[in-house]
Amino acid sequence: MADKKLILLIDDDIDIIDSVKIILEKNGFSVDTAMSGKEGIEAAMKNKPDLILCDMMMESIDAGTKVAHDLSQKNLNVPIYLLSSIGDATASNVEIDSLGFRGVFQKPIQPDQLVKSIRKALGI
Repeated sequence: MADKKLILLIDDDIDIIDSVKIILEKNGFSVDTAMSGKEGIEAAMKNKPDLILCDMMMESIDAGTKVAHDLSQKNLNVPIYLLSSIGDATASNVEIDSLGFRGVFQKPIQPDQLVKSIRKALGI
């Protein structure tokens, strides 16, 4: 695949980064990573990913929502998905799109569901 889609993965857990990166790369995606909200925003603005996966709780409890908010303020039109152990609970209590996310992936990640959903979101 000459034109690989770039996924930005923002998470402060190196084990999550390593495992999700392997899953995505084995399925034909390019992956950029960041270990904080600040690094993630910088990487998103610099590299213009096709899709972002962002943890909720990093430097602060709501770091993921800050990332989504800041990127929307910068008019970076890219789908952002919440990647979190509290994803299902958050989605059942709050309209996830009101937080700036297009959807939720619950940790631990289900590889087949992740890849299928990303392909659908990107129209591939």
